[in-house]
Amino acid sequence: MIIPVLLAGGVGSRLWPLSRELFPKQCINLVDVNESLIQQTALRTQHIGLSENPIVVCNDEHRFMIAQQMAECGTQADLILEPEGKNTAPAIALAAFQAIERDASAIMLVLPADHVIKNEQLFGEAIEKAIEQAKAGKIVTFGVQPAYPETGYGYIQAASKNEVSDVKAFKEKPDLATAESYLKEGGYYWNSGMFVFSAQTYLDELKALQPNIFNAVKAAYSGKQLDLDFIRVNAEAFAKSPADSIDYAVMEKTDKAVVVPYTGDWNDIGAWAALYDLGEKDASNNVLTGDVLTHEAKGNLIRAESRLVAAVGVDDLVIIETADAVAVMPREKAQDIKHIVNQLKDSGRTEHQTHVKVYRPWGSYQGVDSGERHQVKNITVKPGEKLSVQMHHHRAEHWIVVKGTANVTIGENTRLVSENESVYIPIGATHALENPGKIPLELIEVQTGSYLGEDDIVRFTDRYGRK
Repeated sequence: MIIPVLLAGGVGSRLWPLSRELFPKQCINLVDVNESLIQQTALRTQHIGLSENPIVVCNDEHRFMIAQQMAECGTQADLILEPEGKNTAPAIALAAFQAIERDASAIMLVLPADHVIKNEQLFGEAIEKAIEQAKAGKIVTFGVQPAYPETGYGYIQAASKNEVSDVKAFKEKPDLATAESYLKEGGYYWNSGMFVFSAQTYLDELKALQPNIFNAVKAAYSGKQLDLDFIRVNAEAFAKSPADSIDYAVMEKTDKAVVVPYTGDWNDIGAWAALYDLGEKDASNNVLTGDVLTHEAKGNLIRAESRLVAAVGVDDLVIIETADAVAVMPREKAQDIKHIVNQLKDSGRTEHQTHVKVYRPWGSYQGVDSGERHQVKNITVKPGEKLSVQMHHHRAEHWIVVKGTANVTIGENTRLVSENESVYIPIGATHALENPGKIPLELIEVQTGSYLGEDDIVRFTDRYGRK
């Protein structure tokens, strides 16, 4: 049994302001208008002939979003929730225990959820070679044939010129001169972060090389519980695991590591410059997305999410516009946007966490206006979904239905509210909102009161298990 494992725990801070902590890059339609990166990754495994349901390891806060995206692309997955980020070695170990539970001899194809690979035929051929090695007890990493002296990737040095080779060494991200020497010498590959191995082989090596990680993850998995469609592991046990990458924890120490070259296209979408490289360019080598106008501008990546962006006489810039932020930077310094994210965190702001539009398991809401004692939101509830039964200590709410039909409960009374009708929820009233229809429910919510924070919610019952 070949089981795909999708690692989806990152937040993509180098793609701010589009990627946020609660809406990370793997869930965004970055290179395809119809599919997010994680959807493309899941579908790619099907396109190359793997029929087993994938295992997805993701952040607890992203669980409903990723579950919805898997459902939208017709993929059933085992969703394992990390109580906290511990890097790839523990995350893969969780997936390995789950894979063995499904099949004691399972082979795992480990894929980060944010890679772009368009040549699926070449990718499938490389995976076939890797599977044969994995069946022989090897731990396989894919080395991407370097197209140029990239300084943003780590490198793998092969021990021989053979098609499949033992790994001689892993190299950190080099400076330009070193990267150029790697290409000139040959036998060096970009470290893709993709792997194939037997789940049992990985756990055996982890136990021998990193017993603290193995024991903590084993205890965490042994204490797992099902929560709706999610697999929750024991948080206290998982917290005892050291945080480490699979490269440092296992690959650099094992004697079972082999590298299989992959010669097709590959990009890990680490920063905005990668989106420029992948994007379709106009006559002036601009990559333009959304409502964008340019004049005498060339070599720019410009993305407009909510309004017109006009660029005149500028070259080689990245300009990203969202509803609440605009980022402008030279393409060559695009990775440095992470310093702005750190400033947002340090100053106590929220733009690194959420967009103006916030996704919930039942749908989404988007801020329209706010003041000292009022707040206006546009709320969308998916068909058949229901918000928690709740109350607020400090605010009253007015709901105006603009599309669909709402089933509204206030106290002991429940009634239908149709388009162009409204309802008032007093401070302290227990209430609930449900969409009983077949189309999305859209309404305008006007909040008034002395405190309007999202933490002024007392939930009594919630179908999504939120406290």
